[in-house]
This record gives sequence, C-alpha cells and structure tokens, in this order.
Amino acid sequence: NTMADTGTFNVVVLGVGFLLVFTAFNTCVNVEQTVVKSLDNGTFTGSGYNSLGIIYGVFSVSNLLAPMAVTVIGSKISMFLSGLLYSGYIAVFIIPTTWSLYFTSVLIGMGAAMLWTAQGLFLVENSEASTINRNTGMFWALLQCSMLFGNLYIYFEWTGKPDVSDNSRKNIFLSLLVTSVLGTLSFLLLRKRQQEEMLSEEEGQLLLSNRTILNLGPIYTAEITTESDACLELSFYSGVYGTCIAATAEFGQVAKGLIGISGILVGIGEIVGGGLFGLLFKNNHFRRTSVVFLAMVVHFVAFYLIFLSIPNDAPVIFKSDIQQNTYLTPRVSIALLCSFLLGLGDSCFNTQLYSILGRIYAEHSTPAFAIFKFIQSVFAAVAFFYSGYVLLMWQLLLMVVLGFTGTLCFFVVERMQNFSADTQEY
Repeated sequence: NTMADTGTFNVVVLGVGFLLVFTAFNTCVNVEQTVVKSLDNGTFTGSGYNSLGIIYGVFSVSNLLAPMAVTVIGSKISMFLSGLLYSGYIAVFIIPTTWSLYFTSVLIGMGAAMLWTAQGLFLVENSEASTINRNTGMFWALLQCSMLFGNLYIYFEWTGKPDVSDNSRKNIFLSLLVTSVLGTLSFLLLRKRQQEEMLSEEEGQLLLSNRTILNLGPIYTAEITTESDACLELSFYSGVYGTCIAATAEFGQVAKGLIGISGILVGIGEIVGGGLFGLLFKNNHFRRTSVVFLAMVVHFVAFYLIFLSIPNDAPVIFKSDIQQNTYLTPRVSIALLCSFLLGLGDSCFNTQLYSILGRIYAEHSTPAFAIFKFIQSVFAAVAFFYSGYVLLMWQLLLMVVLGFTGTLCFFVVERMQNFSADTQEY
C-alpha cells in the first residue's frame, strides 16, 4: 500500500543519506591524524586525536539534551542541520587552522547526538511491527558500506606517495565534502508519513533502543567494564591503527595508501561478523557466550600480531623517521589481516551485547541505553585523548586487560539473566 511504500522509500533514502555522510566522516576520521602530521604549516598545532576526543566528550553531554531538541525541531530538519555540521568539520581540512578544527569538533559532537536521536525517531515513524527488522537491517547494511568507498579512494590517491601533499589533501577533502553535502541534502527528500498503523508506544521504545547499534561506532555493553573495552577498541581501529600503519617506515611508499585498505578490511570484518552472528545463527545462550569468547580470542590474536610487527612508537611519532625496532619484520599482509580481525571481533562483540541488552532492558530501554551511550562517549573521548601520547604496547595491554575483564562480566550477566529466567519458571 501507499503507506508501506512511503515507509520503505524513507528508510532507503535515510540509509543512503547516512551512507554518504559517514563515507565522508569515517574516511576523515581514519586519515586525519596522518594528514595533520603531514601539514607543512608552522602555525597549525592541532591534533587529530584531541579533535576526536572533543567530539566524543561533547557527544556524551549532548546525548542528555538531544531528545528535547529533536522533539522541538523535528527528525527531518534535525538530521539536515546535523549533516551540515558534519560537512563543516570535513571542510576544515581543506584549509586547516587549529581553532577551526577544535571549534567544529564541538559542533559535530552536538550534531552527532541530534543526528542519531533523530534517526531513531524517524525509523520508528516509518516502521510497522512487521517491518522493524527489515528496516533496521536495510539501514545497517547501507551504513556499514560507508567503511568501503572512501577508504578505497584513499588507497588509490595515496599509494606510492611518501607524504600527503597540500594539493592531495585538498582534493581528498573536497571530494569528501561533496559526498557529505549530497548525503545531507538527501535528508530533504524524506517524506512525511501518515500516523495510522505506526508502532505502538512499547514497540517504538524497543526500536528506539535498537538505534544504539547504529551509532558512530557500534558499541554496547551489559557492564561498564565491557563498555570501556569496546570504546577503547573503537578509538583504536577507527583513529589509531591506520595512523600506526602509515607511520611504519618499512611499508615504504605504500604506507599512506594502506590506511584506505585497512579501513576497508575493518569494514568487511564488521559486515562478515554482523552477517554471520547477527542474522544467520539462531539466538540462544550457548551461541551468545561462544561468540563473545570468539570475539575476545580474535581481538587478542590481532593485538599480539600488532605488538610483534608494528613499531611501539607508531601512534606517537610525529615528524621523525626514527622508529623503535619490532620483534617481527612488518609485513603488509599481517597488518591488513589485523585490520580484518579488529572489525570481525568488534562485530562479534556488538551483535551479542545488543542481543542481551535487548532482553534485559526490553521494558526500560530508553533510560538504560541513554546511560550506556553516555558511558560509551566518555570512555571514547578519554581513549582518543591519550592515543597520541601513550606507546602502542601500553594501549594494546590496556585493551587486553579490559577485553578479558569485560568478557567475564558478560558471562556473569548472561548467567544471572538465565538464572533469573529459570527461577521465574518455577
């Protein structure tokens, strides 16, 4: 019918809009620290890591106010205005200045909170009980593809170039800016849907909780420790690891281009993990705990290989070619395998954490997920702030400790949940 057609049209347009905006933004996040390090500008003193820390810090606070703002402005206009803020942040790198980088970091933090709140509300408005899963799946698939296209462009643009020239930087970020603006303009194509046959309040609240799986980076937890672990991993694979690859002297002139391939393989790992463990396998207690354990093992293998083959000072080195020795000779194949493993492990964690949170907080999803979102943003902000000052070894060790502890917390919460369910049966 017409209503169903309008809902489907809106979800597809919404997904395409986010695909374009986050193709630009995710690519920007992946390369910005490398770009900043390549600037031949004596007046620029900004840091890509600090910028991302500011974004997540402001994002955490803004999550508390965004629902009110979106209610007043409306979902469609909120997403359009937020898209403009994302575009403004990307535009800064065309002619970078320190003040504009940090100023737009604050703005995009506020915009991100509005964007994701509005996205959740809009998805509710355009879904029925029978189309919730389909609509969420379509949106998720389109969003995940944002990891692929911009990073592929980076690979072709930067391969064979020892440094990022001003002309290359301007070309890349002009292209990303156009992509982001097109995504932002697509939000204006969204149609208003009639209110009949919309979700009930309970169904809407449940779907609103689902929107957290679709955020800047998919991160959930049933315990604060697991939340901090997932956030540190997000900051590592989205902003730190690509910088480490680009800074590895042994990779020679292909090093900068490998940032793009690394980002693509992280995205492929996310898609493979989400498809295998989020859609194909039946949900049950044994499957959930097994996949979380697999995620921990996959991440530990990736961390160990990175520790052995990437220079310890790669995250903190700035304008020097002097690097600490590695235990193994750095190899492109190992570095890119680790990229895939980081994405796969992250996706395994997230599909299972989302599953258990959906069970535990089904009737109180809004306050529960608001708290988790706040915690997520705070830890991610802290992680980005220290990333440029702490040696790689200590960053990896911290993620190993939190990963192990977080996995134990997940098992405990899963056990308690199943014990509670068994008790209620009697």
